[in-house]
Amino acid sequence: MSIEKVRAYFRSLGIEDRVQEFPVSSATVELAAQALGVAPQRIAKTLSFKLDDRTLLVVAAGDAKVDNGKYKAAFGGKAKMLTPEEAVERVGHAVGGVCPFAVNDGVEVYLDESLRRFDTVYPAAGSSNSAIELTCDELSRYAKSDRWVDVCKGWQEAQE
Repeated sequence: MSIEKVRAYFRSLGIEDRVQEFPVSSATVELAAQALGVAPQRIAKTLSFKLDDRTLLVVAAGDAKVDNGKYKAAFGGKAKMLTPEEAVERVGHAVGGVCPFAVNDGVEVYLDESLRRFDTVYPAAGSSNSAIELTCDELSRYAKSDRWVDVCKGWQEAQE
């Protein structure tokens, strides 16, 4: 199960105890925000894309939407989401629990600028009822990605 892979990864880093599991689903931004008792924009959703033979994950704030023009400018192709079957096969996590941790080899992880406005964010932890609270620096470190992109829209209007 994906959450076990993520737990094992976080165990190796000494932070497994920070993973939260819920008795309810956290598979969508709204459900995760309810389970955690936080604003939806603080949910760090992980969007999975395919671009030719590449598998890309973009971690973005809960209130951000992919801007096709910005995506194409950043990655050189059209944004095509993975199907649920492709997510399991290519990323190693099922839709609802896709996260940037303990992913399959070759998966490219990018962090969207929409996250930087928060002290901490809540990405999933490999299942549809889990999350972990991380600073943006921790997210970058644990996702093994220092690749920040600006490929989303809609969140600037929501800034406090």
